[in-house]
Amino acid sequence: MTIIEPFRIKAVEPIRFTTREQREKALLDAGYNVFGLSAKDVIIDLLTDSGTGAMSAAQWGALMQGDESYAGSRSFERFESVVRSLTGYKHIIPTHQGRAAERILFHSALQPGDLVLNNIHFDTTRANIEYEGAEARDLVIPEARIPALIHPFKGNMHIAALEAVLRAEGDRVSMVMVTVTNNSGGGQPVSLENIRAIREICNRYDKRFFIDACRFAENSWFVKQREAGQEGRTPREIAREMFSLADGCIMSAKKDGLANIGGFLALNDDALAQKCRNLLILTEGFPTYGGLAGYDLEAIAQGLEEVLDEDYLRYRVRTVEYLAEKLVDAGIPIVQPPGGHAVYIDAAATLPHIKPLEFPGIALVNALYLEGGIRACEIGSVMFGLGADGKERPASLELVRLAIPRRLYTQSHIDYVGDIAVKVKGDAESIGGMRITYAPNVLRHFTARFEPVGVGVGRG
Repeated sequence: MTIIEPFRIKAVEPIRFTTREQREKALLDAGYNVFGLSAKDVIIDLLTDSGTGAMSAAQWGALMQGDESYAGSRSFERFESVVRSLTGYKHIIPTHQGRAAERILFHSALQPGDLVLNNIHFDTTRANIEYEGAEARDLVIPEARIPALIHPFKGNMHIAALEAVLRAEGDRVSMVMVTVTNNSGGGQPVSLENIRAIREICNRYDKRFFIDACRFAENSWFVKQREAGQEGRTPREIAREMFSLADGCIMSAKKDGLANIGGFLALNDDALAQKCRNLLILTEGFPTYGGLAGYDLEAIAQGLEEVLDEDYLRYRVRTVEYLAEKLVDAGIPIVQPPGGHAVYIDAAATLPHIKPLEFPGIALVNALYLEGGIRACEIGSVMFGLGADGKERPASLELVRLAIPRRLYTQSHIDYVGDIAVKVKGDAESIGGMRITYAPNVLRHFTARFEPVGVGVGRG
């Protein structure tokens, strides 16, 4: 049965259609890095689901209620009330986006030489930890490293490995984190059972436990659908238990906050919260606005209420499944099962003739844009191949993420994406690798520049 969009469209934005020749020039000008493209030259933008979705009529109405008082605005009071009701945490600290919350937490809690454990750290999380001179280590279950393997909770942390690290290096471990859903590993969920086990071990070793909660609602939906004993609970009830098991969370509200900007840090520790607020004032703004306008706080508060609606979550996850099914039917290898916010193509398996350090993910991203104006994101050896020691090494997975913005595209847009991906797969042998011509030392995937190697994109 078709699951229709649980909304009606009241406003539209035109799409500019480009020719292949125009896209060839755009890629060349951008140094073959799709982050450098002008948005007007993109037909379907799947670079990220962060801040790119469509807000509801209720959110737009809430914007008009924004109280722009510098301190103690009623918009902050609503925001604080909604976040506290959802998470149960004592201290609610707004920030302009998730990486600001990361930076404030890690600068306040970490020392050089510290160790932070996670299922898989995402790019900015890892970079903010390493900026403090600490180490970010991934402890995801082994099944997560096998893209084609079906497992209901491939975002789970490896509990035995977690205990082994705490036993051997516990003095170095400043905190344990878990990212829900696990973005770098294919948008895969984490089970409540796993989060409970993490909590129990953190209690035994007296370690702080934080959740990176960007996609908490999608994770809660997967728990409801896949975890035994959870099917009769609401996503809100599941989310509340998830948050109750941790000491705090960081969140980009540009994901499951359904907003275009914003985030927060929430925690229970009074002393740590005070340190974080002091840094917030220095870098973001007063603690009751944290770099956001009052209308942003209103939009986030409303979005956090809407995102737990079961009709929305059913449609959201089904959209990703629908695209995944089209790709699998065409023989395109993806991370299985499909995650909550994106389909992840296995670029290494799609382009097996391209060496890891000739960046098959970047080659595939460029081919998707050249063929159909689709902008996607590499999550592979460009994003994660350069270690903190400055040495180049292949990433464990070479993926291309097709991140679906929330409430933005219709079924025909998704059908188009599938059609273009199938066309690119058919021409795979003609796609060549890429080499880096410029890259910074930190978060290089945002601004690196490339050139083609051999036959393929740009070689005509």
